[in-house]
Amino acid sequence: MHAYINMKIDPSSPALPIQYNYFVQSAIYAALPKDVASRIHDEGYSAGNRRFKMFSFSRIMGKFFIDRTAGTIKFPEGARLVISSPDMEFFLSLVNNLLTKNHVRIGDSILNINEVRFDEQKVESDVLIARTLSPVVAYSTLLKPEGGKYTCYYQPGEGDFNKLINANLRKKYEAFYGEQPPEGEVQARPLDRPRLHVMSYKGTVVKGYTCRLKLTGPRELLQMGLDAGIGGKGSQGYGCVEMVKARKKEEIMKE
Repeated sequence: MHAYINMKIDPSSPALPIQYNYFVQSAIYAALPKDVASRIHDEGYSAGNRRFKMFSFSRIMGKFFIDRTAGTIKFPEGARLVISSPDMEFFLSLVNNLLTKNHVRIGDSILNINEVRFDEQKVESDVLIARTLSPVVAYSTLLKPEGGKYTCYYQPGEGDFNKLINANLRKKYEAFYGEQPPEGEVQARPLDRPRLHVMSYKGTVVKGYTCRLKLTGPRELLQMGLDAGIGGKGSQGYGCVEMVKARKKEEIMKE
């Protein structure tokens, strides 16, 4: 399930920080009932030693102006945020709260909510054409020969990117449903040149890519990616995707 939230920053509020992912994540938890927020944040869904929050969110979208000196970003004509999740308790609790309050606080900024639109996007086959709404992150933590660790990020089109996306979706499915995922692997092919985004989350550098993706594989795993996000760090605001509408899909399928 996807929620499309249209907002406008209150005129008396300060601008948003450029690196706003942590503040959006905090706002999402703050909008949940305490028991639901605690369940998602502290427990989540586990498979082996992996834990997943099972939600993702987009970049804040809209016409914007950046003040790099101040480290802020403004959306003078309004903004849109997309949140997706397969967890209906999380989803309904969040949306009901947002609709009741009519506003959300992101950092020191108050954003008034003008509209919330729901979209239940269903994968009907073994092919999903998706548009990234926030950068997809696929990475491995490797050991340096002289000791210590470093993070290696992969871009769409690389073999390791596919392996990581597939493994991540299989773990998410196992964690959410408590059963083994269906047979078959997910393959992701970029339909245009991936764009690199270098971001910061609580002071840690994160690298991800945006593009359109053609994903093939078991329908259940594609649905999990559509709802819970593709790749790692979904609850930090990465890997949120939406389905490309049917009339455009036929053209893209030929690519």
